[in-house]
Parts: sequence; structure tokens; C-alpha cells
Amino acid sequence: MPEGHTIHRLAAALSELFGGRRLHVSSPQGRFAAGAESLDGQVLLGAEAHGKHLFVAFAPEADVPFRLPGGACTVGEADDDASAPVTWLRVHLGLYGSWTFDGDSTFTAPHAIGAPRRRVGERGEHALAHGGGSALSGLSGGDDAAGLSPAPSPGQWRAPGPRGAVRLRLESEHGVADLTGPAACEVLDASGVVAVRRRLGPDPLRPDGDAQVFVDAVRRRRKAVGELLMDQSVISGVGNIYRAETLLRGGVSPFVAGNRVSEKRLRGLWEDLVPLMEYGVATGFITTVDPEDVPEPVPAGDEEAARWYVYHRTGRPCLRCGTPVSEKEVAGRRLFWCPGCQRR
Repeated sequence: MPEGHTIHRLAAALSELFGGRRLHVSSPQGRFAAGAESLDGQVLLGAEAHGKHLFVAFAPEADVPFRLPGGACTVGEADDDASAPVTWLRVHLGLYGSWTFDGDSTFTAPHAIGAPRRRVGERGEHALAHGGGSALSGLSGGDDAAGLSPAPSPGQWRAPGPRGAVRLRLESEHGVADLTGPAACEVLDASGVVAVRRRLGPDPLRPDGDAQVFVDAVRRRRKAVGELLMDQSVISGVGNIYRAETLLRGGVSPFVAGNRVSEKRLRGLWEDLVPLMEYGVATGFITTVDPEDVPEPVPAGDEEAARWYVYHRTGRPCLRCGTPVSEKEVAGRRLFWCPGCQRR
């Protein structure tokens, strides 16, 4: 499942490619026909992410002020107003969801964002070449720009036919974005968005993300902190890689109960996640190893040592203490940790 930084990159990509444009919205598959019809012909105002949830704002006209209901946000200027003519599309990619893009030469987009990724951690999550820039990178099946196919000149482009079971298609005069296999795809009003966001913990990548809310939520629970970091009602956007890596970096055992972790150490985890996830937004990579800890040369067969301390490095030496990395299935997910560095 894509981690939170991927959805923030996706929101930026959709805002850049379609923001302020009146779109043709359809559901080639037919499973989202009513929702697509309600959005068809409206203007896409912008998109935002909260954790692994994407929220896309539509309105009849481009000059409608808006903000993501339920808290402060980064787009729009107006206060939340349930009477404003803004309709929200919510998408959760889940394990199998993906957006694919195509367009003319003015619509420089990634080939795909989301599942499937052929290798763990590959740049299938890459969207923007640089945050908010005008150039997008087409990286879906590796670390080069293979995924981008040449496009005809503006005015000559024609939208290709849908490939696969396309739940939702967004189409402008310059390009299309097709959504397949999402876990959730629905149209919401402002109150519906608020209801979803109330179920979510704070997002370290959002300006309204509150570290104290995260700290308090963990310290109220007896469940292991390693499980709590994956609980989207406790903290939004953290997935298996960020969970394993920030616990190692903070020297926190994934098995200690949340109510036994000090407020200082929990704040340290939050403060570590913010720049790690911001780097993911900026580059499309999840890279957590400090430069001084990268082995020289990187051992053959252990290429992950250049990017991760413990994730997917079972049995290999911890980059900090040399203890073999351990692995255990916890709540249906593979958990990686260093028994030497993470004793408490």
C-alpha cells in the first residue's frame, strides 16, 4: 500500500495537471457512474491528502474559495462553509489502486502512481520532479523515465481508450488520469469529509498535524507502539517502512506498550518522521539512512543498506551496531527491528 508521502505527491500532481480546469468525468467501468455524473463538467479546484486519503475539490466555477473541511489546510482562503458549492471526491488506493496518466506534450505526467510496484520501494510512487514545479517525472517501473511515452503536439492529442477496469477518468483538453482498483472512491459534501477526517490521526505532512494528539493517543493505549504507528486513527500516513525505520532511528522497541513510552521519545518519533516524509514528498524516495551510516561499498545483495536501516534486511547486520536484523509477523504485517539498538 502506498505510504502517505505518495498521496501528498499525487495530490500535488492532480492540482498541477488539472487545477482550475473544467473536466469531463466518467466511469468507463460503470461502478462509479452516478458519482462521475455528479462531477462531470465541474472545475477541479485542487487536491489535498490526509494520510492515505486523497480529497479532490470540485465546483461549478474556478473562483470558488475552498479549504479541506475539518481543520486548517494549505489551499484556499475561505473558512469552512457547508453552503459553499464545493463537492469532494475521496479516494483511498488501498493495496491495488493506481492512477495512470496520458496526454499531449503540455501534460508532462508520470505514467502511474500507486500499485502495482514490481520491487519494494521502487519509484512507482514518484510523481513530481520537484514540489510544485511544472515538470513531472514518468517513473513507474524503475529509476529512469521509461514509462513516459512520446506525445503528439498540442491540438493533435486524442484521449486513448480506457485500459482495464477504469473506475474513474478525469479528462481535460490536454490529458487524462485514470483510476483503477481503489479501495474507496466516493463523492462527499463537507460534512462527509469531516466525518472521515475525524476517524484519522494527525498527519505529519499536514500543517494542521498536531504532535500532541499523536503523543496522547499512544500514551492512552497498552498496545505495542509498533502496532500503534500503523494505526491510521493514531497517526496518518505512516506505513511499514516508515514504522520500522523511525523506531530504529529513535532506539524504541516496537514491542513496548504505548503507555510505557515517554512523551519525549514519542515527540522524538514525530519530529523524526516529519523530515523523513517530507523528503519522500520532495523526491519520491523513502530513504532513512543517515549518510554517515551508509556502508562503503554497499554490500552486494544488500542494496537496501544504502536506503534503510532494518526494513527488508532480515539477518543482515544493523548499520549502527552490527546485530543481525530480526523479523516477525505482527498483526498481519512484517515487522523489522534491531534487537541490539531497540531494547526498550
